[in-house]
Amino acid sequence: MRPPATSPSGLDARAVGTRYGARMTDLKHVVPARRLGRLERLPARRLALGILSVLILTAVAFGTFRTLDLPPGQRYAAATWRDFVVLGIARGSVYALIALGYTLVYGILKMINFAHGEVFMAGAFGSFFFAQAYEQSGFLDRNVLVALVIVFLVAIAVSTMVAVLLERIAYRPLRNAPRLVPLITAIGASLFLQNTARGFFGPQTRGYPSPKVLTGKWYPFGIPIARTQLLMIIVAAGVMLALQLFISRTKTGKAMRAVSQDPEIASLMGIDTDRIIVTTFAVGGALAGIAAVLFAMTFGQVGPFMGFTPGIKAFTAAVLGGIGSVSGAAIGGLILGVLESVGPPLFLTGFHVPSPLQLQDVIAFSILVLVLIFRPGGILGTGEAEKV
Repeated sequence: MRPPATSPSGLDARAVGTRYGARMTDLKHVVPARRLGRLERLPARRLALGILSVLILTAVAFGTFRTLDLPPGQRYAAATWRDFVVLGIARGSVYALIALGYTLVYGILKMINFAHGEVFMAGAFGSFFFAQAYEQSGFLDRNVLVALVIVFLVAIAVSTMVAVLLERIAYRPLRNAPRLVPLITAIGASLFLQNTARGFFGPQTRGYPSPKVLTGKWYPFGIPIARTQLLMIIVAAGVMLALQLFISRTKTGKAMRAVSQDPEIASLMGIDTDRIIVTTFAVGGALAGIAAVLFAMTFGQVGPFMGFTPGIKAFTAAVLGGIGSVSGAAIGGLILGVLESVGPPLFLTGFHVPSPLQLQDVIAFSILVLVLIFRPGGILGTGEAEKV
């Protein structure tokens, strides 16, 4: 029997011919792709986002024009707009301090600590009892500086302790779990802390005492600003500057940046990642404690659920600025505070919406939705949604 012919490379020629012949036969039956029209080549998502952008900008511009075009007896005075801006900057300073806690933890662990608002609440309650006792004894007004330092230190200690315990008990055992598991755990921890505070301290809100020296207004550069608001702005600015220097100049701060970039490589280089993670939670808790005292003195009350709304708004500020970016959290907090304060009267008064100032939360959460739609990475981020 004659052996089959082979090619110079040693392949069976008949097999090769049969194989390629079958492929050529299959190619004859391939249907050519239909050429897409111009409308079909347009990305549907970009088209929808473009239309939505035009509608939103048109509504905002039209509402602003109608508000500014109101008769003199119905429009806001220039002094009122100035007060709105100052209030927005003060409120945004608190949002920025809380948002820094979100962004520090996210930068290290790539998780959202939704219990951070309750860390803020714990610091407010911890300092409340000292402030109340000092007010009743008169020490709060006799030795204002010493009393405020003690109140701030107590709030920092309580918030830091709660943040570290959260990391050790709730998050560390789940460090290698799927990312949805720590997220659900954070929500559960938030509810646990809220209801624990309600069980110990009751559901009612309590008045937070403030020194008499902080009542009234100061006039820097001729601008009347409430003293508590000015204190809030100055302290928040100083703390954010100190945090930036801590991260960029100190050995621990550089280690935090290294762990944020690559925890495994940082561990191989001799960095104790567990210690750095605990330090990150402690720093975030300390910032929340400072924000808690400033917020409570400015708005004059504490309660077991006081951390929920500021916590969500601080998360919005972190997303707006770019989650994981320290500078972005500060910028996002200030922008959100100003838009939340100025936005409702500026955009809605012209449409004769009743009580537009009651819709500040609507503005804040609308910003969160719009940022997630148009620029998920935030102002200082990449602009692309992260794949989970």
